[in-house]
Order: sequence, then C-alpha cells, then structure tokens
Amino acid sequence: MILSNTEIISCLERGSFRIDPHPGKDAALKPFNTSAVDLRLGDEILVPNENQPFQLDLRQGAIASFLAQHSGIHSLSSERPYSLRRGKLVLGKTLERVHFPIIENGPCYGARIEGRSSIARCGILVHFTAPTIHAGFHGTITLEIINFGAADFLLFPGMAICQLIIEEIRGCPVSAPNQFSGQQSAAGVL
Repeated sequence: MILSNTEIISCLERGSFRIDPHPGKDAALKPFNTSAVDLRLGDEILVPNENQPFQLDLRQGAIASFLAQHSGIHSLSSERPYSLRRGKLVLGKTLERVHFPIIENGPCYGARIEGRSSIARCGILVHFTAPTIHAGFHGTITLEIINFGAADFLLFPGMAICQLIIEEIRGCPVSAPNQFSGQQSAAGVL
C-alpha cells in the first residue's frame, strides 16, 4: 500500500524510516505531494568516460569499482551546474539519505523512485528500470539520468529531481545481502 503524505510524516515522527535531512512536517508544503516526497540532486555526479575501448561484463559483479575506475566525478554548485548533453548518461545521487530498517514484529517499509513529470517533459529520464529501494536499505540513492530531450539540460545541486514513493511491506522480510546498501557515492559502495 502506498503511503499518503500525512502517513509519511507520521512514520518519520515514529522512526519507522528516516529521510535525512528531514523533509519537514507540513504535508501541504513542498517537498510533499499527496503520495510521495520529492528528493533533491546531491552535489556531485559520476560521468562515464567516453570513447573507451571496453565492453561491459557484469558477470563478475563489482559494478561500483568498475564505475569508479571508468568515470570522472563532477562537483556541482549553483555557479557550476553540469550541462547534460543529448543522449548522454550520468549517475547522480540524492542529497537525502534514506533508511528503511527491517523491524522485527513491526511494520517494514520500502520505496520506489520515480522521475518528476516536469523533468520528464524535458526528455530527461531519472532512475529508469531500477526503481526499487528495498527494506533494509540505508544510504543515498543513485540516479541513472539520461537526456533524450531536444536540448542540453542543466543539472544543479539541490534541484528537485525525483520522488520517493513509500510502501508498507506485508510480513517481516529476512535480511538479504545488497551491494548498494550503505552507499554514499553514485557508483555504489566502494
């Protein structure tokens, strides 16, 4: 079941899950929508190196170290945004850190990330094909951002970039290994 804005605030106050920095306590104000909370772009993005003569082979896992070795970090500021060219993919991360603890004998929550429609209407896809934030996850959320629009698009730190849709999980899940839980960089856990 998807949580409403008022239920998201109640769960935050009870400590059922965390969003840090805290999004506030007024469901009628931004960053809340009726059934989601907007998250913002962090202050750095990972830009994959172009024109490299390699093929991706994920059979061995370790995508985080591969991305770290074959990408550059671009620090964002209001004076120095990143111009996302048409057809270009970058990895961003949310400014906010989230934590969805597995609470034995208590309600557990997970979430999905979706792009914001105002950005999608510019041809920008945010966090496509991998929207699930599992129960037990903690850290920043990596965003796969690609520009399919007609023009270059400026990425600024702190811009509302996606929305977090939180859902209650039926039953208490058993912890399972996750290569991305605890991540603080767009590449993943290094």
